[in-house]
Amino acid sequence: MALLSRARKGFFALLGAVGVVALAGCVSVPAGVTPVTGFDLDRYLGTWYEIARLDHNFERNLTNVTATYSLNEDGSVRVANRGFDVTICEYDEQIGRATFNGDPTVASLGVSFFGPFAGGYHVIELGPDYSYAVVSGPTKGFFWILSRTPEMPEATVERILAEAEANGYPTDEIILVDQGGPSC
Repeated sequence: MALLSRARKGFFALLGAVGVVALAGCVSVPAGVTPVTGFDLDRYLGTWYEIARLDHNFERNLTNVTATYSLNEDGSVRVANRGFDVTICEYDEQIGRATFNGDPTVASLGVSFFGPFAGGYHVIELGPDYSYAVVSGPTKGFFWILSRTPEMPEATVERILAEAEANGYPTDEIILVDQGGPSC
């Protein structure tokens, strides 16, 4: 029953977020932000660990968050977001679909978890070895730091956050994500 309650809560939270995203231009890139060029989707596929994020209802109370990207038969990207909800002591997983907003060598995609509604997913920094990624949504109210491993060097995280602050992201609201294993 807790999972059903969480699903309903998540659906209505996502519905609200979709409304905000729709008003913000859906898949648009925030002003002053440039998606990575020379992007190689094949290198990006696989599992990423969420190191830090601007928290939203659809991820609230989640720890041990991962995003796994794989190819769908139609060439779109399957998005599997998974996290441990500490309030109900269960994993929650959402499956979505992403497509490029244009040139597939530009890291700007639209991601949909419910039907035709898509939100912007823009990789704005990428480690040269694809070991970490910095992702923005359609506004500066959406921000994630992802890593191929559950931990990142603190100096790298601090540098990314300083750059994010300089670019107008509300870094005082960013939370670090616990990747230490699920516990209640």
